[in-house]
Amino acid sequence: MTIPFIKYSRILLVFSALVTAVCIGFLVMWGLKPGIDFTSGSLMELSFTSRPETDQVKTVFDAANLKNASFQKTGDNGLIVRTDFIGEKEHQLIVKSLTEKFQTQDNAVKEDRFETIGPSISKQLKSRSILAIILVNLGIIGYVAYAFRRVSRPVASWKYGTLAIAALFHDVLLVMGVFSFLGRYYGVEVDVAFVVAILTVLGYSVNDTIVVYDRIRENLLRHSADNFDEVVNMGLNETLMRSINTTFKTMLPLFALFFMGGFSIHYFALALLIGIASGAYSSIFIASPLLVYVYRWQQRRA
Repeated sequence: MTIPFIKYSRILLVFSALVTAVCIGFLVMWGLKPGIDFTSGSLMELSFTSRPETDQVKTVFDAANLKNASFQKTGDNGLIVRTDFIGEKEHQLIVKSLTEKFQTQDNAVKEDRFETIGPSISKQLKSRSILAIILVNLGIIGYVAYAFRRVSRPVASWKYGTLAIAALFHDVLLVMGVFSFLGRYYGVEVDVAFVVAILTVLGYSVNDTIVVYDRIRENLLRHSADNFDEVVNMGLNETLMRSINTTFKTMLPLFALFFMGGFSIHYFALALLIGIASGAYSSIFIASPLLVYVYRWQQRRA
């Protein structure tokens, strides 16, 4: 059975465009909530046998002149505290004060994690993260244009790379849009781990797209390019099960990390889940149909 992907591609492209537009709207209205990696500051993750009220913990930080501290409950007995930048001396004093105030025979106080980022380092991380994403995209376009140089007709080889990037934008914007929504309503922050997840999504998504494109390339070398629509649809059908199986097997361990991993990798796993699922979708329903529409546009111009 041959699935007519190209026949119904217009509906899916319109749907994808609407989803992308919604995500862009979220980013314009709310943006992403940056974590301490990009804003500088300190983060403490605490756990208690019996967690005290947030207002009680806040008095310790107020006493240390950290009145802008924010608190987020995690699990049954955990607490994440974000503050302005503090040095190691202040950090040890706060830990000592928390222990003296809340630790008893029945209630243990434990610091599970402490991170601190200075302003200069956070600025450097932000600029390097943006540069890394730009360089990855340029590298993808260059590689795909070179790899597909033998099938520059009926569609130029550099256009394969450009359309692969268009599909990547859909995947990345979807991840960013979801995290913009989560940041607005649930206080979820983005950090260096989020950038790593985005770069991973870029690599996975373009890999899936290139597999589909490569099958289209093989079919173009074996068959005439006169009926380009059928060649593309044939390539999609031939790689469909491979895309589904690979995506499913990749997402299984990510589901395990999301549901059973610690809080520190919870949203990292979520970003990968969204991005990888979207990457499989865009390879089939965006990148390849766009090839056909570019071909048709060229035919109309000719």
